Amino acid sequence: MAEKIRMTTPLVEIDGDEMTRILWKMIKDELLLPYIDLKTEYYDLGLEHRNATDDKVTVESAEATKKYGVAVKCATITPNAARMTEYNLKEMWKSPNGTIRAILDGTVFRTPIIVKGIEPCVRNWKKPITLARHAYGDVYKNTEIKVPGSGKAELVFTAEDGTETRELIHNFTGSGIIQGIHNTDKSITSFARACFNYALDLKQDLWFATKDTISKKYDHNFKDIFQEIYEKEYADKFKEAGITYFYTLIDDAVARVMKAEGGFIWACKNYDGDVMSDMVSSAFGSLAMMTSVLVSPSGVFEYEAAHGTVQRHYYKHLAGEETSTNSVATIFAWTGALRKRGELDGIGELAEFADKLEKATLKTIEDGKMTKDLALITSLKDVTVLNSENFIKEIRKTLEAL
Repeated sequence: MAEKIRMTTPLVEIDGDEMTRILWKMIKDELLLPYIDLKTEYYDLGLEHRNATDDKVTVESAEATKKYGVAVKCATITPNAARMTEYNLKEMWKSPNGTIRAILDGTVFRTPIIVKGIEPCVRNWKKPITLARHAYGDVYKNTEIKVPGSGKAELVFTAEDGTETRELIHNFTGSGIIQGIHNTDKSITSFARACFNYALDLKQDLWFATKDTISKKYDHNFKDIFQEIYEKEYADKFKEAGITYFYTLIDDAVARVMKAEGGFIWACKNYDGDVMSDMVSSAFGSLAMMTSVLVSPSGVFEYEAAHGTVQRHYYKHLAGEETSTNSVATIFAWTGALRKRGELDGIGELAEFADKLEKATLKTIEDGKMTKDLALITSLKDVTVLNSENFIKEIRKTLEAL
């Protein structure tokens, strides 16, 4: 066998939960370790270990990502009440992705993986649509109150000098609910620059959408910051690159996207991006066929799959039953991180290996060997449905033959 590809700087390796954790090890054993002298700094973000460290490990993994510049992350559980009981948690720990995003001040870019034989549900989508999701604030950093009965709810801001600004939210005549959300100009500015830079990188048009007609201060602020930065810093660069920046209302963007043929970046606020990326990935074929990269303004990259921990398959796996779990997005998280590490460190072989592994993964599917989720939607005839492990082994065979 040829000598393994050497690495100079470690990747930050962030392990996760349930079925994706099982796939993580399979991918490393079959597709990476035989070919690469893999250097990683390992952090275990499995829920048990997060609980044991009072979630300090999540913060440590984000700080390490800042230090080394590139991380690869497995899917993790964001606990709810049921998970509290199941894992006997000390508290309902926050989303690890949310914590890492806040520390890195990053924007999440999610792009569907296009493969022959898996046709988009939207007939006119010919090229991938990349979702750029603002990764700070809004409902993910909210404060909520259950209103027990009648009373007055106000929004109050107390400045450093003690002066107050007040706005009436509602005069309650009975019980109800209140939610307070916030964002910062600094974070919105970082988001805007990340989107403009990514568009220039990909040489693709950029759309941005909010609901500024209804939210005349909050959403309008997003719109204004984007416009100001575009005009001051990016208008000429976009013109030179032959691409456009386009702002519209979120409902208009949703309508337009259904008629478009793709090939652009769609920037959304945090919640819109969360929902729309699932819609786009699903319509392109499968949630397991979507890459996700968190990009910080300082040029730090964290790659992951855009889907969850595949809990249902994990329980089947624990019961000794066979699973057919799609590992493509997790493989592409590794290839994305390895390619970026190769680019930053000037190791061409590493970037070439990442390209080759992606090619082998797609060729395996195009040759009619795939997991059950893809077999159910493919236009290819007489396909072979493989279990989780055999799919990864089949990719290795294809890789060896390339």
